[in-house]
Amino acid sequence: MNDMTVNTGGKCPVMHGSATSSRSTSTKDWWPEALNVEILHQHGARSNPMDPDFDYKEAVKALDFDALKADLHALMTDSQPWWPADWGHYGGLMIRMSWHAAGTYRTSDGRGGGSTGNLRFAPLNSWPDNGNLDKARRLLWPIKKKYGNAISWADLMLLAGTVAYENMGLETYGFAFGREDIWAPEIDVNWGEEKEWLAPSENRYANLEDADTLGPNLAAVHMGLIYVNPEGVNGNPDPARTAKHIRVTFARMAMNDEETAALTAGGHTVGKAHGNGDAGALGREPEGGNIEDQGFGWMNPNSTGKPSGHITSGVEGAWTTEPTKFDMGYFDMLFGHEWELTTSPAGAKQWKPVNIEDIDMPIDTDDGTTKTMPVMTDADMAMKVDPIYREICEKFMADEAYFRDTFARAWFKLTHRDMGPKANYIGPWVPEEDLIWQDPIPAGSTAYDVAAVKAKIEATDLTPVEMITTAWDSARTYRGSDKRGGANGARIRLAPQRSWESNEPARLGRVLSALEPIASETGASVADVIVLAGNVGVEAVAKAGGFNVDVPFTPGRGDATQEMTDAESFDVLEPQADGFRNFAKDQYAGVADEMFLDRAQLMGLTAADMTVLLGGMRVIGANYGGNAHGVFTDNVGSLSSDYFVNLTDMGNTWHPVGNDLYELRDRETGKVKFTATRADLVFGSNSILRAYAEVYAQDDNKEKFAKDFVAAWTKVMNNDRFDLNGEPNA
Repeated sequence: MNDMTVNTGGKCPVMHGSATSSRSTSTKDWWPEALNVEILHQHGARSNPMDPDFDYKEAVKALDFDALKADLHALMTDSQPWWPADWGHYGGLMIRMSWHAAGTYRTSDGRGGGSTGNLRFAPLNSWPDNGNLDKARRLLWPIKKKYGNAISWADLMLLAGTVAYENMGLETYGFAFGREDIWAPEIDVNWGEEKEWLAPSENRYANLEDADTLGPNLAAVHMGLIYVNPEGVNGNPDPARTAKHIRVTFARMAMNDEETAALTAGGHTVGKAHGNGDAGALGREPEGGNIEDQGFGWMNPNSTGKPSGHITSGVEGAWTTEPTKFDMGYFDMLFGHEWELTTSPAGAKQWKPVNIEDIDMPIDTDDGTTKTMPVMTDADMAMKVDPIYREICEKFMADEAYFRDTFARAWFKLTHRDMGPKANYIGPWVPEEDLIWQDPIPAGSTAYDVAAVKAKIEATDLTPVEMITTAWDSARTYRGSDKRGGANGARIRLAPQRSWESNEPARLGRVLSALEPIASETGASVADVIVLAGNVGVEAVAKAGGFNVDVPFTPGRGDATQEMTDAESFDVLEPQADGFRNFAKDQYAGVADEMFLDRAQLMGLTAADMTVLLGGMRVIGANYGGNAHGVFTDNVGSLSSDYFVNLTDMGNTWHPVGNDLYELRDRETGKVKFTATRADLVFGSNSILRAYAEVYAQDDNKEKFAKDFVAAWTKVMNNDRFDLNGEPNA
């Protein structure tokens, strides 16, 4: 973790135009409230410089893993004059880079994390908390250059921290390759509404005294931080208060109290914080620097050319006596001394020991002989003051082996949490143990007669819409952000999903009672039978619409058990809104279109996918609770393009009738023909989505509509089939 904040003078992170700027005004500048459909098309083929047939997951399998690790070990102690290493060791810097790449992950929407290499791009590359990590990436460049396409930046940045720990004496838990790089900044992640770095925390909390009121989807207390302010809440030291905010922010990043304490201790067992100078003198962050700086940020005009001249957080000092060794020194220092408030040379609030012997003090990074004062941040003091964290730390102190193992596992979780199931793990260092946070799923059978299963499904008294909605509800939980959820595992039949309001428990129970015996009789998994039943339903409604289609199906899904399912961690996957089924909890009704877009993006859908699925689900009659909003057809239950035909018919007009509901009325007679929600109207009001809707409203595209609906449906059903060539959507 090491350095955590940078004083940038509260500079706005947004580039502003000027008389000499070539930046033109964008559509978003003119209409900032417009629905940004572009998030469905980010990271497309046009932004990717690799050949169309390049497959990173195959390329990395040919990597010389041992040679790469040897090169990283050598890098750790190869201090460069342009950025000299603390004590001649880059371990602390590399660990901080890995930590801050992975530490943006949040459980609420699965976004953030290190699995895309997003630390290379704005805004993360210029966050105050990521000060001087541009140097870590440049130190890695010769290695990236050497191994080229066989190692992604995402994998390399996280491996560097893991190797650093090994180099400093930790037996790590393992490492998996397989993270694919993105090539442009992410536009789908809401890091907060503030337009100023390190804006006061009040902007993020309903009540700053209640840490649980941190805004939805956020997991850091300030814009531009990873976790908490190391100087205390809003820069006011109070370890007991800080502990409450630590607990919430780490929990939102998937860590429990024991993992939090282990990560804090293990993160500060090595390396140091940098604040031995005037942080206000630093230059702009990388994204705002001069062109000749070539992406280097935070240039220090007062640099001494020595490690002590590095300025990052403003906090100054090392936490342990030997900061290049992974040992129990953090606990010895924190619990072996009393501490008092002081300030760093940069003016940051920090803690120093009241009394300390020279032998316990760390050595100066420059001369290797002079002793310097150790440091603790308010976050460190929280480990001592908070009774829960203190008890955990005392347990660690009594059993070093237990601490090392707990930390190694927590570090592995931190750096792998957003990779999804182990099917996405590649390389020789993948641990054999299945961990519950990996959402394990047993392999499913393919040795059954699919046609026979399909016949048994067709023989039930289930309606097409019951089968379609059940398959949809099972699959829609998939999040491409962290590759969790989906139909594989059939967790819709387990807690907590079986009780979710959006899954209509009564209907779900009725469908499962008909499908589970079929799975038992045929040797198919329940997961396969649920998806196959959905396909049967789609084929039936397509036939009713005049289309004979065969919906593709690939067997092999497995069934998870309740013991394999961390019910609490799955709670965050519950849909608060699902525009495809016109469902939204009351408090989200006013933003139904925005949440619709968010769900489509998490499901990996394009704008065209989103459009065709919406139109098909409406006319099928798949709305939540059977509501009629958006069902623009007189032939409910038949797959047709009626939704788009009526949406674009200029013989109709729209009228708000309250509670975010609208009526479609005949322009001449005023007769109400249909009702709709915001999730429907956006396909007529948004110019991009309307363009797609018009395609499917054309007289010559009725068959195309059916074909495209089946293709998009199959994509949703297969999103989590990582066993199909190692890729979703295969």
